[in-house]
Amino acid sequence: LASSSIGFSAPVSESTAQAVTDAVHLADTWLDGATALPAGATRAAAWSPQDWVDNTLETWKRLCDPMAEQISTVWTSALPEDAKAMAGPLMALMTQMGSMAFGSQLGQALGRLSKEVLTSTDIGLPLGPKGVAALMPTAIEELSEGLEQPRSEILTFLAAREAAHHRLFTGVPWLSSQLLGAVEAYARGMKIDMSGIEQMAAGLDPSAMTDPSKMEELLSQGMFEPKATPEQTAALERLETLLALVEGWVQTVVTAALGDRIPGTVALSEMLRRRRATGGPAEQTFATLVGLELRPRKMREAAVLWERLTEAAGMDARDAVWAHPDLLPTTEDLDEPAGFIDRVIGGDISGLDIDAAIAEFEKELGGTAEEDGPVDS
Repeated sequence: LASSSIGFSAPVSESTAQAVTDAVHLADTWLDGATALPAGATRAAAWSPQDWVDNTLETWKRLCDPMAEQISTVWTSALPEDAKAMAGPLMALMTQMGSMAFGSQLGQALGRLSKEVLTSTDIGLPLGPKGVAALMPTAIEELSEGLEQPRSEILTFLAAREAAHHRLFTGVPWLSSQLLGAVEAYARGMKIDMSGIEQMAAGLDPSAMTDPSKMEELLSQGMFEPKATPEQTAALERLETLLALVEGWVQTVVTAALGDRIPGTVALSEMLRRRRATGGPAEQTFATLVGLELRPRKMREAAVLWERLTEAAGMDARDAVWAHPDLLPTTEDLDEPAGFIDRVIGGDISGLDIDAAIAEFEKELGGTAEEDGPVDS
């Protein structure tokens, strides 16, 4: 379904693939001076939308299977007893149709997403093969049309972000499994809002249960909206923090590596922030399929923390924090980073004003906290 919703996907030309390879190589060379973590990409790739689906589908299945398992049985559990009795052998068919309905939703969503993501790590997760720094030339070309920066600079900037993600995912062995495991666990704990399904099932004519075509029509009307439990709300905060720390670190090292070499680095970072704040394709799809929504402010706070930690303790001490998950900043540390930085450097920096730091950081990006609204076209 994902492939069919993409339509025709032209293969990437050799010249474009070579341009991507060159951009990743250049970006990785520049990153050497901005992080203690070694290069993590063993090769570069230019993906078409179909390539993206082929290379990330197994990871998406892992992330979405918990939701699919719930949906496969949600219809049968909501049916009145007389309808269940009337259904008889069709109960198994209903379970299969529930899975197919979610599979259709997943396929269509991934098909849309494949045309709009910019890199394999665009949403902050290691979706593709390990060590493959993949960029999406078609989506990058469309993005470039509305920007002032030269296409070569935009390509190198995005290549640097992709390469930085791979340094983190490769150089921090526990990170990929913990990130994917956390998303999977979060999705597994979600509860489906069955109110609409229960209302539809309660008014169902039992005779329709013997007609597979009518059942398929009824099942296709169900909208599966995940609802978080209190336990999942707490799990969401932990997951949000980890994803924010990844994004904040990537932004910090990319800015350090490219800031003096590509004048548009700050503006491009701001463009991505605003794209995310207004619910870019990745955020929307991820919220639909897994029930996870990210808050941009946490990402800004994380970037401020990493930037200030670099200034106070240096690049090596900053990157050493990734040695173990227990060493990472907590949600509370993002709100009050002075204590965390103090623990890292062993000094007294209690006078650090996080609100002033965020304000200064946003000023550097040319935006303000209020700019999380719709982006002017």
